[in-house]
Amino acid sequence: MVRRLFSLHREARPLILSSRPAELGSVKEGSYIIIDGEPCKVVSREHFKPGKHGSAKVRLVAISLFTGSKKSYVSPAESRVDIPMIDKRSGQVTSIMDSTVQIMDLATFEVLETPKPTPEEASELSGTLSPGAEVEYWSMMGRNKIMRVKGGS
Repeated sequence: MVRRLFSLHREARPLILSSRPAELGSVKEGSYIIIDGEPCKVVSREHFKPGKHGSAKVRLVAISLFTGSKKSYVSPAESRVDIPMIDKRSGQVTSIMDSTVQIMDLATFEVLETPKPTPEEASELSGTLSPGAEVEYWSMMGRNKIMRVKGGS
């Protein structure tokens, strides 16, 4: 019974903390937004008023954190959008496989698997990814991504 409750809690946790609403007019460059169910980083923002009686519109260009694809979003400035809740955590790489990396969270000692960074992403990690290396990973919307290497052993 306790194991079932624990598993239900772990399944519900990402859903509860996955996003929060915000007004589109308050989103700035460098912030994060959910477009088409993907967390994205805003790289460009345009605010314009189309005409005499038209409402102000905002055009965002964002890059997906997981796929790297460019996404565009246009909507009235007062419309609501979802902002992903990003949990920034530290972990230690325990093993590296062909397509995944195992990380042990340094706070909870939970072991999790995350996709291995592509060669382009690996060049931006500011260090080499090796077993024993301490990394910062972001957990959002039930998915994880390694963002930088803090150090190695």
